Amino acid sequence: MIEGLQLRHHNADEAKGILDQLVDLYLEVYAGGSEFHSEDRYRRQLSLHMQRVGWELVTATLDGTLVGYIYGFPLPSETRWWDGIHEPVPPGFTDEDGQRTFAISELLVRPGWRRQGIAAALHNDLIGCRTETRATLLVRSDNLAAQTMYGCWGWSKVTTLRPNWQSAPVFDVHVLTCTGAPLTQK
Repeated sequence: MIEGLQLRHHNADEAKGILDQLVDLYLEVYAGGSEFHSEDRYRRQLSLHMQRVGWELVTATLDGTLVGYIYGFPLPSETRWWDGIHEPVPPGFTDEDGQRTFAISELLVRPGWRRQGIAAALHNDLIGCRTETRATLLVRSDNLAAQTMYGCWGWSKVTTLRPNWQSAPVFDVHVLTCTGAPLTQK
């Protein structure tokens, strides 16, 4: 890990104080992206997600500058996370109870700080302390760097999903069994 990198956990109330920084980093990462990656849509997404029970953010800063973050939340029994999932999936795959699955919504690192272990540090810090039995995330199938990274961290693709949002892309659905132990690359 980079010397001087500081990781910090935030709940939703604490994150409100750095909301503009979170949005700015998102827009930097997705610069030139589609309407799906607009500031307005992301602010709405972030606002809705921050209201979820158990929502948690981990930020990475270096010399006081935000260089990356990851956030997620446990999926409640009445989740819409799985809406748009493509069949077939294993029986019971989308059954949730609020304690089974932790959903990672974003893992972002500033372009100039990538490939230095920041994403892994954020990922391991958030996932390594979870009590849920599994985690899930969605990643675009054309994002080969992310696909490779998640595969190295032990994530497995199960199926695909297209969220019921306007202009939403198709995502690969990945899952990881949570053990509470630090994660290492394969």
